[in-house]
Amino acid sequence: MSDERRKIIYSAMQPSGVPSLGNYLGALKNWKYLQDDYDCLFAVANMHALTVRQNPTELRKRTRDLIALFLAIGLDPEKHIIYVQSDVNAHAEIAWILSCFTYMGELNRMTQFKDKASKHSDNINAGLYTYPVLMAGDILLYQSDLVPVGADQKQHLEICRDIAGRFNSIYGNVFKIPDPYIPKVGARIMGLQNPERKMSKSESDNLNNVVYILDEPNVIANKIKRAVTDSDTEIRYGEDKPGISNLLNIYCAVTDKTPDEAVNDFKGCGYGEFKKSVGEAVVEHMRPIQESFKEYSSDKSYIDKVTKEGAQKASYLANKTLNKVKKKVGYPMN
Repeated sequence: MSDERRKIIYSAMQPSGVPSLGNYLGALKNWKYLQDDYDCLFAVANMHALTVRQNPTELRKRTRDLIALFLAIGLDPEKHIIYVQSDVNAHAEIAWILSCFTYMGELNRMTQFKDKASKHSDNINAGLYTYPVLMAGDILLYQSDLVPVGADQKQHLEICRDIAGRFNSIYGNVFKIPDPYIPKVGARIMGLQNPERKMSKSESDNLNNVVYILDEPNVIANKIKRAVTDSDTEIRYGEDKPGISNLLNIYCAVTDKTPDEAVNDFKGCGYGEFKKSVGEAVVEHMRPIQESFKEYSSDKSYIDKVTKEGAQKASYLANKTLNKVKKKVGYPMN
């Protein structure tokens, strides 16, 4: 048996609403499989959520619900660390130190800040601007080897690597420089009404555009029935058929079929029958997750146990790094 250390993967999601089918198939579904090969930390990033005005009661509920959802999709709190970001004080402490090693020019280049600022023009706050520094702290505290990132987060990992490299060049080998993790299988799911743009839980302008993990079965089926297609009648992949291609990708992701198998399944079918079958496949895939979510979310004591134990494990690891950082920058060490 090899004694080689398993690599550490850090993953986090904001409790900013019920995750969409796109969030699930593009990220959460893969988290479950990471557990077999890596030591994983799965965080509810509620500190990041404060960059947008929140209702305190709703934020607490969404935070707990996201923990329940992590458990429902099969994340194992006995073998890995599941925790709430704000329960670990080291995140806030290291964010300040790292902000002193981050250049304004680097933050000015962050395209996601510009995008979010345009959507929340009445609340362009400093936290929204320094968000990448807190994210860097999240990752670096745990000496993470790998971080699953989508295209919209790639810049944030790049600045994290720059900050870590800058700190290490001054103080020695303090931080592990994390690499991006590209999943072997990843589904990029687009909006049902706008298949040119990624399906996202933040896209709430059209309720039929987004399927949410906890949507009722009939709601899921009806949203997929209303999905945009085209004037053609052929079910195939093609740049000229973004709506059909997206539904085929969804079908493949929930059935584990190949694209060729999916196209073959619907040979000779009309769009109505095709969309009905895709809807049924999604409903059946989500059914056990929804049932598990109801069980976990109703067990308050178990959710409390998971978050408390997760915070203890995360704090132990985070403080090892934080204490090293404090010593390096010259804080008094008691």
